[in-house]
Amino acid sequence: MASVYDFAAESLSGGKVELGQYRGRVLLIVNTASQCGFTPQYQGLENLHRDYGGRGLAVLGFPCNQFGRQEPGDAAAIGAFCEKNYGVSFPMFAKVDVNGGHAHPLYVQLKRQARGIFRTQSIKWNFTKFLVKKDGSVYRRYGPRTAPEALRADIEKLLAE
Repeated sequence: MASVYDFAAESLSGGKVELGQYRGRVLLIVNTASQCGFTPQYQGLENLHRDYGGRGLAVLGFPCNQFGRQEPGDAAAIGAFCEKNYGVSFPMFAKVDVNGGHAHPLYVQLKRQARGIFRTQSIKWNFTKFLVKKDGSVYRRYGPRTAPEALRADIEKLLAE
């Protein structure tokens, strides 16, 4: 079975990023949007990044416009919004689809490894989170209503492994 380290994605600033560079780290992968009711979760994600980044956590944000067209901006607008409003310093990637025929292959793999409510694969909304173990396998999927702060115990557990 493939791990998240087998994939690449375009960074928000342009350029291919091999996710293999995160090998051995715990990852928190999140589909984000700038005009969503859950957008304030950027602050919680940034707090996790700052609190645990030095211990081996990498938060990775993937903007997505598939839910209510809540991420309409281009890369420059997304980056400026995240920096100005939430001081986001964790890696952000280019806008992706997470569902459907054009879903990014990383998200196809994440959804295979961790199904959602009622065992469905599709992502229901912005700010769905996937916590990934150091070996590149998905530990758990969290819905949009789960605040980033609620993941601290699981993050600490995976960092200690």
